Amino acid sequence: MERGGDVTYHGPGQLVGYPIFPVGREVRRFLRQIEEAIVRVAAGYGISAYPTPGYAGVWVGEDKLCAIGVAVKEGVSFHGFALNVNTDLNDFTVIVPCGLKGKGVTSLEKLLGRKVPMEEAKARVVAAFAEVFGLRPVEGSPHEAQV
Repeated sequence: MERGGDVTYHGPGQLVGYPIFPVGREVRRFLRQIEEAIVRVAAGYGISAYPTPGYAGVWVGEDKLCAIGVAVKEGVSFHGFALNVNTDLNDFTVIVPCGLKGKGVTSLEKLLGRKVPMEEAKARVVAAFAEVFGLRPVEGSPHEAQV
């Protein structure tokens, strides 16, 4: 099963994660768990973000904060998410992100009105994934988690 969407953009200022999990046939559940983790990250910054039925990803209003594309091969996930932390949103003017015409793109920086330290965003994403997926952070590394 390949990921959905159309054009994918990865660039400076994005936090891109490709979580590798044994998901079997529970792809939709896995996708919703990724969305929930990112919603929790946004909430930690005081941002009300949410998933939208029919569109993978995490949204604030009509703007996508985090793109998610899940793919599964032999029951194991690959591909993942791209959270716009301090992304130059002008980069999205030359593509139709995820093939969604008429939708915008936003970032933590734009929503908060300040730069967000990438290390801080990484640590918050790892913590949120640990909560949602029932993992524990690896001792000594703020950027990894394991079962």
